[in-house]
Amino acid sequence: MPLLTIRMDEGDRHVPFTEGLSLRALLDQTDLPVRSGCNGMGACGLCRVRIDGGSVNAPTENEKVQLSNHQLEAGNRLACQVKPEQDLEISLLNPTPKANWLCLPDPKERRMAPLDDVSLKVLPGKLKRPYGVAVDLGTTHINVSVFDLSDGRRLAGRYGLNPQMKFGSDVMTRLVAASENPENAREISLKAIEGIGDALFDISSREGINLGQVVHVVLAGNTAMLALLAERNYRLLLKPEHWMGPIDCLPENNSDWADRWGIHTEARIDVIPPLGGFVGSDLLTGVLATRLNEKKPGSLFIDFGTNSEIALWDGRVLRVTSAAGGPAFEGSAISCGVPAGPGAIFNVTLTDNGTLHYSVLADSAVRGICGSGMVDLVAVLLKLKKISKTGRFMGALGTGDFLIEKNGQSLRLTKKDVDLFQQAKAAVGAGIRILMKKANMKVGDLQRICISGAFGNFLNVKNAQDMGLLPKTHADLVELCGNTALAGCVHILFSSAGTKALQEVRGQAELINLSRCPDFEDRFLESLYLSPMEATS
Repeated sequence: MPLLTIRMDEGDRHVPFTEGLSLRALLDQTDLPVRSGCNGMGACGLCRVRIDGGSVNAPTENEKVQLSNHQLEAGNRLACQVKPEQDLEISLLNPTPKANWLCLPDPKERRMAPLDDVSLKVLPGKLKRPYGVAVDLGTTHINVSVFDLSDGRRLAGRYGLNPQMKFGSDVMTRLVAASENPENAREISLKAIEGIGDALFDISSREGINLGQVVHVVLAGNTAMLALLAERNYRLLLKPEHWMGPIDCLPENNSDWADRWGIHTEARIDVIPPLGGFVGSDLLTGVLATRLNEKKPGSLFIDFGTNSEIALWDGRVLRVTSAAGGPAFEGSAISCGVPAGPGAIFNVTLTDNGTLHYSVLADSAVRGICGSGMVDLVAVLLKLKKISKTGRFMGALGTGDFLIEKNGQSLRLTKKDVDLFQQAKAAVGAGIRILMKKANMKVGDLQRICISGAFGNFLNVKNAQDMGLLPKTHADLVELCGNTALAGCVHILFSSAGTKALQEVRGQAELINLSRCPDFEDRFLESLYLSPMEATS
């Protein structure tokens, strides 16, 4: 794989890349983006870099307009016009200040079928080029994508930490905080609204996109996030008697959101209601995006997160549940953990000489280890017999900590960290086992496993299966689907059929409350072991 070397005063950064993306797009995937104001069209001249080594394509006509002959001769280029195909060394001439929002990777469906003229006419504004926005309001992250509704192109996408984290890393802590007094509830709601607005502003300022052309927003999220956003019925989620029924958490009035976000004043804002209990609309849009209920029986969907949601399709009924995995999968509860982003260890492998190799996102200074890295690290320690199947530290580790060392920096994995990870794994494992039992299925009956969310982007499937985080099936049956909640929102943006399909999913769904399942505790304890979930389970 070719390597992009970024020359910096504090030391070079090395970023592996695949061919086909522009240099600007590659930098946008790190924490070192360049300035931009034209959505990568080469019209603003801001994304200037210097080529210090390697060969690239000849200057484009846009570059000849934006850069002088002297600048071009000195190796200055526009990052959006350069498409590296081999090792390249560069210096950033116009870096942007580090932002809270990072660019979303391109989705599998970067271009959708455009809305037809009839559909466009019913949208407010009657603009020649109306835009639509999809929002996934997650517990840890907010994800936003902007599309041109008239031609189906995705214009830009951002993700960043949900600013509600100030009130706690998990949903229950935030629900309790909101229930304590109305001022907390109002601030928690405003944090989410402002977070979405900040992401849109970052898109507007860096991509040169006029937010006034946004005429439709579709938003999905887990039930707690939607209730806190709307400031409605969030207290009900603290009472188990309400965990099986629908929760009315749609906003009574969101007319000021358009003004706060700077979008068209008549923009239509659709918040997709949850199914019920702690099963949110993010699961529903995820099922829609993966077409889970259109496939063969034995299709399993898992959205790993602070509130992990699981669905199992048996050909007739879609059994769904949520598991209180806590923030361990997103790195927030682990002492050395961080969410997936620049500086996070996302992959751990065992080298031939028996040492551990740590891969860091964007080759940044190490900040911590994210969920997928935690899976790999535990798997490697199991292989080295430094951790037992019960999660006990063995050998020289004893009651101490495991030291993670990378580039002169060190982190410590504690026994408590492993315990928290096991508990999160066990909650999801119990949910999977209970859904399969109710569907009269075993692991060997599974035909498809869809993994959603940021956790799945870098997940090593074999490691996850070896420790029982995923059912032990043929690896080819496992699909790492990315952000399916956001993808489902996009489908609804572009198709009235998406809304109809969503209603069909609701009609097929049967909500399972794990706390009311008499065998939950047994299944939870069984799933605590760091061992495979075999086909006979």
